Amino acid sequence: MRKSIARAQTLDDVRDLARRRVPRPIFDFVDGAAEDEVTAARSRAAFRQVEFMPRALTGVEPKSPATTIFGRPATMPVVLAPTGFTRLSHRLGEIAAVRAAAEAGVPFCLSTFGTVSLEELADAAPDADRWFQVYVMRDRKLTASLVDRARATGCSALVLTVDLMASGKRVRDLRNGFSIPPRLTARSLVQFASHPRWSLDLLTSPPLDLANMRTGTDTDLWQLLRELADVSFSFDDVPTFRRQWDGPLVLKGIMTVADAQRAADLGVDAIVLSNHGGRQLDRVPVGLELLERVLDAVGDRVEVHVDGGVRSGADVVAAAGLGARACFVGRPWVFGLQAGGQDGGRHVLDLLHSETDRTLRLLGVTGIDEVDRSMVRLRTDVRSDDVVSA
Repeated sequence: MRKSIARAQTLDDVRDLARRRVPRPIFDFVDGAAEDEVTAARSRAAFRQVEFMPRALTGVEPKSPATTIFGRPATMPVVLAPTGFTRLSHRLGEIAAVRAAAEAGVPFCLSTFGTVSLEELADAAPDADRWFQVYVMRDRKLTASLVDRARATGCSALVLTVDLMASGKRVRDLRNGFSIPPRLTARSLVQFASHPRWSLDLLTSPPLDLANMRTGTDTDLWQLLRELADVSFSFDDVPTFRRQWDGPLVLKGIMTVADAQRAADLGVDAIVLSNHGGRQLDRVPVGLELLERVLDAVGDRVEVHVDGGVRSGADVVAAAGLGARACFVGRPWVFGLQAGGQDGGRHVLDLLHSETDRTLRLLGVTGIDEVDRSMVRLRTDVRSDDVVSA
């Protein structure tokens, strides 16, 4: 492991190291969000409003933060969230991430817009708990074939993302002239030249592609994304996937109690309260703040997972205490790849695990499943601008 990544004491340290390791357009593509980035800031701020009520003198020996997700063991309630175009951040991309996840004992979810195929991922980490995230395409036969390949390659869960009605306006990307694949311009050339290790990796790696669709290296992948997505996808289509997929079926991108209830009525196994990392519509609700209301409405029928803003093991414990079965973690593991490849991804997971374990010990509980709402609350007397600027 590189000494620099080993010295990172927090996920914010990993992020700072990533910012120095890759060109600014690449860092901003991962770090940025839509419009004014209000949603992304609120997602983080919500966790800063958490207050713990620890138990004293419990006289118990703490256990690990291990749990189960869909009945499968996980060392902590964390899922590596699906991210697109990951080989922009590191030459191995999703392969480095799934190996880190396998070593750490948590699930990894591959994106439809991943840069490694389902088959390559299975070969790289056959023992990993691999999930597959699906964007529903206009070509429904293509979508069905992706689902079939996910089953054939041993994926244990299927995640339908439901919030891609249009691609959000990512202002940082527009200002940077960002494109996929990256184009050499006067502005980008300076950035690429000042990061020779990253540039050499990009030039000596296979060309970027949507690996599960083999789109070809001359394609503008942003434009292709807009053309492929089926904006007519609705709740009426969910039963088709329920019939096709006999494992855990997850809807990611639920943002209201009413939609959560409808999803539960359709027989899905889990929902993810997700605002897409603030990268789609800005100024939408925050999953952590919705969690209790959604659980009160549907928590006895589906697992409820939360996505967005997790930056520490204490955040993981907070979400679990408020009722989340698992946290989806996206940006931090990509920052880990940018900062140190597979070692960086594993270091991110090691930090999350040690922080989760330490928080449980300080709370005086025996394990993650013992934390409940009596021990976690969101303080409403804290002004959001205070916690955002903290």
